[in-house]
Amino acid sequence: MTIATTSSTPAGIYPITLTGSSVTTVNLTHSASVNLTVNAAGSSAFSLSASPVQETVTAGASTQYSITVTPSNGFNQAVTLSVSGLPTAATASFTPDPVSGGTGSSTLLVNTASTTPVGNSTLTVSGSGGGQTQMLSLPLTVTATGGQPIKTVFLILMENHNWSTITPSAAPYINNTLLAVGSHAEQYFNAPGIHPSLPNYLWLEAGTNFGISDDNAPSSNHQGTTSHLVTLLKNANITWKSYDEDISGTSCPLTNVSKYAVKHNPFVYFDDVTNALSTTSAYCIAHVRPYTELATDLNNNTVASYNFITPNLCNDMHDCSVTMGDTWLATNVAMIMNSTAYQQGGVIFITWDEGESSQGGADGPIGLIVLSPKAKGAGYKNTIHYTHGSTLRTIEEIFHLTPLLGDAANATDLSDLFASFP
Repeated sequence: MTIATTSSTPAGIYPITLTGSSVTTVNLTHSASVNLTVNAAGSSAFSLSASPVQETVTAGASTQYSITVTPSNGFNQAVTLSVSGLPTAATASFTPDPVSGGTGSSTLLVNTASTTPVGNSTLTVSGSGGGQTQMLSLPLTVTATGGQPIKTVFLILMENHNWSTITPSAAPYINNTLLAVGSHAEQYFNAPGIHPSLPNYLWLEAGTNFGISDDNAPSSNHQGTTSHLVTLLKNANITWKSYDEDISGTSCPLTNVSKYAVKHNPFVYFDDVTNALSTTSAYCIAHVRPYTELATDLNNNTVASYNFITPNLCNDMHDCSVTMGDTWLATNVAMIMNSTAYQQGGVIFITWDEGESSQGGADGPIGLIVLSPKAKGAGYKNTIHYTHGSTLRTIEEIFHLTPLLGDAANATDLSDLFASFP
């Protein structure tokens, strides 16, 4: 037997008599009495919660909260969200809005301006639906530009072009956009006489080329030393990843595939990364990832502290034109600059692996561009003499790593290109 009540059924105790009659024996019946207790109906409602519960953002940057709507007692109405208490010159938006069905999450994106005052604010998020309103308080701290330490490094390696060839006509994005907002060096070189590609990639990782002067695969050029950058990072519990175009991510990429050139991936030349040339090395596979994963990691704010980015042989200007590489940078640098990781303590270094004698100088100068909320930016440039050892030293200083590796111990760091360093 099923007894159904409605929301209008009064609360109380109801005696119920159940009677059963035999269908074969005349006048044979039995009865039993039971009590039915009806409780007062709970009011349908919803609640709001947030993750994180407070945020810190640099003036001019963005941050976000995830707002969750949780229903109770059958609530199923759309909830419309709004926010008040924003600091001066800041704006906000919810995606999605409303939250349909009274259950789900919405992303609250808060954009500050360079003129937003430094200080603490309390945002009030309001949710309205089904004739009721719920509110949630969220602390927000705005810090001055340069107020946060550098926490995330992106290093992008392009290929085989002297700085003199990166002209406005061939590379409009670099010249008209990146140089206008970033800092750059006019006298940046590969280490003297170090060629071809692989020795320069090794120099950026270890401050030396280990005497290598070819582009052979790890099978003949692998190194047993642990004295290189990503192992210093690992030992300091600082995360790192290499994002490479055209690799599968299912194995440790020790050989060329498609437009992926192993000579442009310095990490797989070290035995402690590859478990001594193992294509199934779990450590290598976890850290050397397909470039396509970077967008997701940026969106989820799960990028590592140190990120080495290797475009394929066309997009890095090696096999294709300067304009092709410039177009690739226009898409991919913008993606990084729009991320939380960049806006809240990030820096992007863009450089080339080596100079070309046919372009006026075998060792350069080559390009070095610094993009960061902490950079001097606004078109700042200098003529200080730098090499790849300078970039390695700068990265070690950002992460407070010792010892300084190889040539990094003697190189001038890139601190002049920053307004605040490290």
